[in-house]
Amino acid sequence: MHGPNLVSWLLAVLTAASGGYCLSRLRRAPCTPVTAPAVPGPGPGRLHAHESDLAEGLMGFGMAAMAVAGSAVPGEVWAWVYGPPAVVLVFAAARRPDRRAHRLHHAVGALAMTYMALAMTAAPGHAGHHSAAGSPALTGALLAYFGGYALWSGSRLLGGSGGTAAVASAGLPRACRLSMGIGMFAMLLTM
Repeated sequence: MHGPNLVSWLLAVLTAASGGYCLSRLRRAPCTPVTAPAVPGPGPGRLHAHESDLAEGLMGFGMAAMAVAGSAVPGEVWAWVYGPPAVVLVFAAARRPDRRAHRLHHAVGALAMTYMALAMTAAPGHAGHHSAAGSPALTGALLAYFGGYALWSGSRLLGGSGGTAAVASAGLPRACRLSMGIGMFAMLLTM
């Protein structure tokens, strides 16, 4: 990632903490398959939450690694890390209508990470000066998407009501999504 080292490290801490929180949610409730009989407790909704927590956790750690390692790792490596999951998410969203928007959002995130990695290695900085990387139109579109997503996530977080249990169950995952959106926006902004 181009930009000051302090910003890169702060972004890495933010996204790693968000990723760690998302992955820690995987251990909280057992995952039951969609075909499980209707019994009280976690069900198909929790299965989708596990999928989301896993995708967001891995994306958080990937963003942290990219923020710190950035152009030190070849873009092709990053492309192989983010490209296949993006393709899988796009096909999963096309085949199953449930949670389509959420899967497409994760696919856009993975494709944006692939794009940033390839753009960073295609236009490395020279003698401490970083040239613009990537397509300005595509970067602008991704900035608009993730900026809008961060605003939407923030408004949902602020619009939430309820007691401490409601904030813990809905507020922290929303805050995690908000920090990931802000992190992606910040990474795109430095291109």
